Amino acid sequence: MSRTGGARPLALGLLSAGVVGLGYPVVRELTSGTTRWTRSNFRGRDVSLALGPAVGAGVVGALAAAPRSVRRGAIGAVATAAVVGAYDDLYGDTHAKGLRGHARALREGRLTTGMIKAISLGGAAALGSARRSRNPVDIALGTILVAGGANLINLFDLRPGRAAKVTLACGTLLRAGPDPAAAAIATGAALAALAPDLGESAMLGDTGAGTLGAALGWAAATNGPRRRRALLAMAVVGLTLASERVSFGTVIDAHPVLRRIDRLGRRPG
Repeated sequence: MSRTGGARPLALGLLSAGVVGLGYPVVRELTSGTTRWTRSNFRGRDVSLALGPAVGAGVVGALAAAPRSVRRGAIGAVATAAVVGAYDDLYGDTHAKGLRGHARALREGRLTTGMIKAISLGGAAALGSARRSRNPVDIALGTILVAGGANLINLFDLRPGRAAKVTLACGTLLRAGPDPAAAAIATGAALAALAPDLGESAMLGDTGAGTLGAALGWAAATNGPRRRRALLAMAVVGLTLASERVSFGTVIDAHPVLRRIDRLGRRPG
């Protein structure tokens, strides 16, 4: 694949950041006073979910402006992550947690919003991957990376700024690949989301975190040889399974460096 080089990835990242920065106050104003768009964070402080749609608009908008080689298949998959994330934010079931919780609910005859989200996103990721390659292995890897990436970043959205910081770290690594545009778009949106997220005026929610994760997953699925993509997919699956037994927050708090990075910029207390 040819490198999408030069200033284009930087411009797309700035576009994504700009849409998030301009869109967030607009969405917040439109949703102010609506309890459905408000959540209590880990301190019990009311925060707005308006940041998520702004991030979704920024990432999808920048992807629409990207070269055809980048946006082909990506827009549908990433936009689906934003839409089903918003559905889960606004109408989600809170009684089913994790893969086991949703699977248990399905066995009991209940189709949770989380399961609907997983099925919809998995299907969109598969369709998007099939637009880039007809190889079944490539399609499977793309599906795992995009759908799994969306879920994985969402698992970090339990403290202010955490999911955005993880996105910045992963996006920076993925920008070293041969096609850095999607990673630049994700990092631009995450950077713009940091201030309201860390300030606890808003949170990413499933909409924002899922969108960032899907964009990172797309960047991983379109970068480098199949062996590298397979290793990344194995890492996504491994971390997802590990999250069923181990809290990421507990792991972060147990390591001084990770704890310091996690709390950097966060309100004290």
